[in-house]
Amino acid sequence: MSIVRAAVVQATPVVFNREKTVEKVRALAADAAKQKAQMVVFPEGFISAYPKGLDFGARVGMRLPGGRDDFRRYWESSVDVPGSATEALGAVAKENSIYLVIGVIERDQGTLYCTVLFFGPDGSFMGKHRKLMPTVMERIVWGFGDGSTLPVFDTDLGRLGAVICWENYMPLLRTYMYSKGIQIYCAPTADDRDTWLPTMQHIALEGRCFVLSCCQYLTRRDCPEDYAAIQGDDPETVLMRGGSCIVAPLGDVLAGPSYDSETILTAELDMNDIARGKYDFDVTGHYARPDIFRLYVNERAMPAVVTSSGDARDPFADEMVE
Repeated sequence: MSIVRAAVVQATPVVFNREKTVEKVRALAADAAKQKAQMVVFPEGFISAYPKGLDFGARVGMRLPGGRDDFRRYWESSVDVPGSATEALGAVAKENSIYLVIGVIERDQGTLYCTVLFFGPDGSFMGKHRKLMPTVMERIVWGFGDGSTLPVFDTDLGRLGAVICWENYMPLLRTYMYSKGIQIYCAPTADDRDTWLPTMQHIALEGRCFVLSCCQYLTRRDCPEDYAAIQGDDPETVLMRGGSCIVAPLGDVLAGPSYDSETILTAELDMNDIARGKYDFDVTGHYARPDIFRLYVNERAMPAVVTSSGDARDPFADEMVE
């Protein structure tokens, strides 16, 4: 397909309320579909929250009881994969015949992960990407992903994948995504700084791919009364101002950035621009130097507990073979 109509949704979740946020996703996805969008991207941690400004009671050498309750609330509003929320999101994709890419907080036993979920226009769950490297305080509440959830999906729109927020500053991760032929590079984020747009332009130029980035628009008013954000309790305080954008393979900004409200940004992606861009720069192809630089990627799941039934082989004995 040479022309793809894409949308990024800059919006506010119903903080710590999974079901109501899913309903908001349904309404926003329908709005995007009415604008002829074939794929729709939502921000990082949209269900149920990116807890901007919270510290979860963490201090060096101690944890405050209120922080444990903050985590309990976060955990209770998070998403099981699979589960009722993923079924509802699949239904949203099917109702609107769209590819849906959405940031959620995934719950797996007692651990939370910052995750992106992918759904096809038939409602099918395509897969997920767990954030490999939470940033600073995020590590208090989120676990670490591994190499088993780094997918790039071959779809009828193009090759689709996602890298979350400051993972985009990990050059080896970007290199791996480029090596998988990513064409529609989704970058859900919570970074609303002025520096984010040039980062997205750099990635588009580096990977010769379309980059779709979206951030929440969130004010203190949108959070519960007992949301103890460091920014204070003024309801007009903007916690995240957005900055969503769509960038073409030569770095041209097709939509955004938007900084002052909830909005849906759309753009037409001319997929032929990818080949036009790779003419003079293919970072893991003709512009690579594998005789000097090589990247090794471990795609295995790395569970904490491994069982064996009659196979005495050490599961950690595998080594890289030159």
